[in-house]
Formats: sequence, structure tokens, C-alpha cells
Amino acid sequence: MTGTLPIKQAATGVALILAIAAPWLLSAYDLNLLARFLALSLTAMGLVLIWGEGGILSLGQGVFFGLGGYALAMHLKLAGLAEGELPDFMIWSGTEALPWWWSLVKSPFAAVAAVLVVPTALGALMAWAIFRRRIGGVYFALITQALALAFATLLVSQQGLTGGFNGLTDYQTLFGFNLNLPSTTLALYFITLALVVAGLLGLRWLLASRYGKLLRASRDGANRMRFLGYDPTPYKVIAFAVAALLTGMSGALFTLHAGVVSPALVGVVPSIEMVIWAAIGGRNSLIGAIAGALLVNFAKDKISTAMPEVWLYGLGALFIAAVTILPQGLAGLFGPDHPFRPGKAGDLFARWRRERAKTASQPIAGEAAP
Repeated sequence: MTGTLPIKQAATGVALILAIAAPWLLSAYDLNLLARFLALSLTAMGLVLIWGEGGILSLGQGVFFGLGGYALAMHLKLAGLAEGELPDFMIWSGTEALPWWWSLVKSPFAAVAAVLVVPTALGALMAWAIFRRRIGGVYFALITQALALAFATLLVSQQGLTGGFNGLTDYQTLFGFNLNLPSTTLALYFITLALVVAGLLGLRWLLASRYGKLLRASRDGANRMRFLGYDPTPYKVIAFAVAALLTGMSGALFTLHAGVVSPALVGVVPSIEMVIWAAIGGRNSLIGAIAGALLVNFAKDKISTAMPEVWLYGLGALFIAAVTILPQGLAGLFGPDHPFRPGKAGDLFARWRRERAKTASQPIAGEAAP
């Protein structure tokens, strides 16, 4: 088992090198697909945090994906318009004035802030309202699924405000850069790759810390935690908020690469597909989640292009195979050892607590030691 760790590290290093060299190895079309699916892997890593480590199965991550995507897409629709001009779909729908909440994202910086803040705040508020009442398990999954259905229905029904079933598309510029230029596409790919690597390292640090241990404890024995004096609620709320943040970023990046965001990407079926990415890759492995998102979506692109009617059967077969043959996903093939262990830097939070306790116990100068 100990020999598997260098193999995993070597495989991860090779994958990172290939990802950096991808612009020179792939065609423009395949590079765009890789960028889209890397963006989706942020959602899969968020599911590892809440489902694999926190025991919180969410079937409504499409809501946060849509909030991030729509927040950025609204700014992109306004970026190329003159003062007082309305987006094309509003004119076709008879809307006479720009809604006030559209005006909030007119600035690119406000749009980026909305991508980060709105999904995180909604995720934290929702999780706090549910977990403080000790609701979990299948009830939580059903609540999130209902939320995804309601969100998609709302988007479709408000044609004049959201673009309806067609969603928002036809973007031209971001921060003054032409999105149609190859140099901009290349820069967006490396930004996406950097954010995926940062998300991977950040989550590994978080899950190896004392917080990660307590999150796993809340999954395995919430009543025991309460008996020991810990309240599981804040740990679950933080996990769900971080996952919502990653999913919102995923939606915004996917919107940039795909050039569209629509209700078809945020409803119940897409939310379930997100869970399948993590299940196939490995719900306890961040690397596995990235691999699952990439493999499933590349398979979806190739199979649905050749045989559209076969894809859903193939997806169902993959999920059944993952559950029955590989319960730990593809990551389970490379050994059962848990990846979230404190590194040589140690648990920074625990070290800070020890240093704080040591400082508090030291006698003040001029006073006698007890």
C-alpha cells in the first residue's frame, strides 16, 4: 500500500504537465472541451467535500452552478451595449427598462464579486436553516432536488428577464478583451487550470486540517460529537458554503468557455450528473473527482455526438458499475489509503491553538510564576 503513494504522485505530476502542454497538443476544439470540463471538475471537487467527507448528498448543485453562470453572463450581455440599450432578448420580449438587479453586475468587478458571493451566501444560509434543525440524509437530498427544479422553472418562465429556455448567449468582451480571439481563449484556459489546481491544493489542506477531521466526525457520528461538546452544524455549513463557492466558479468558467448558460444546465438532471462525476471518479478523492468529471464529459461528448439516444443508457450503466463494482470509484483502483493526511507542515490550526495556549500559560514579566 505504501508503494501506491509515489505512483499516485507521479501520475498526478504527469497529468499536470500534459494539462500545461495541452494548448500545443490539442486542436482548438478539443482544447475548448478540455477547458469546459476542467471548469466542471471544480463542481466535482466540491461534491467530494460535502458528500464524500461530510456525508451530505446534494442533488441541487445546479442551482449554484447557474447562479455563478448567470451572474457572469448578465455582465457579458451588458458589456457590449451602449448606455440605455437593452439586451436583444429583452427587446424581443417587450421589456421596456433594464431590471435593477441587472444593473448591479454592469461593472466587471461587481460581476466577479457576485459569482463568488451570491452562491456562497445562498449555500451558507440554506445549510444553516436546514442543518440547525438536524435535517439530513435523504430529506436534504430531496430538498436540494426540489430547489433545482424550482430554479430551472423560474428561469424558463421569466423569458423577458432571464432569456427563458434559450438562456443567455452571444458574448463578445470581458474586461475589454475580445473573447473570440485565440489569445484570450488560451489565457482563459490557463486561468481555469490554475483555479482547478488552487482548488485542489486548498481542499487538500482543508481536509487534512483539524476542521477536516471534525467534518468527517460529523459524518460518522454526529451524536457522539454533540456528546463530546462539539456542534456539527457549523462544520457542515462551512463545507456546503465552500462547495457552493466552487460550484459557482465552475458555472462562471463554463459559461465563458461554452459561450452560453441556460436552464438546461441547472435543473435536476444536470445536478444528478454532477453527483455521478464524483461517484465514478471517487467521492473520497479530489484527483478522482477531476478524472471523473473529465472522463464522463468527454464520453458524453463523443457518444452523444455519434448516438444521441444511447448516452443516457451509457451514463446509467457507468453509475451502476461504479456503485456495484467500484464503490470507491476509479480512485479505488489505486489503493484504499486515505489521501487527506496532514503533510509535513502539520495541522496549522492545531499548531496555532498550541502556540496560543503556550503563550497564555507563560507568566507576565514582573509577576511570579504560579
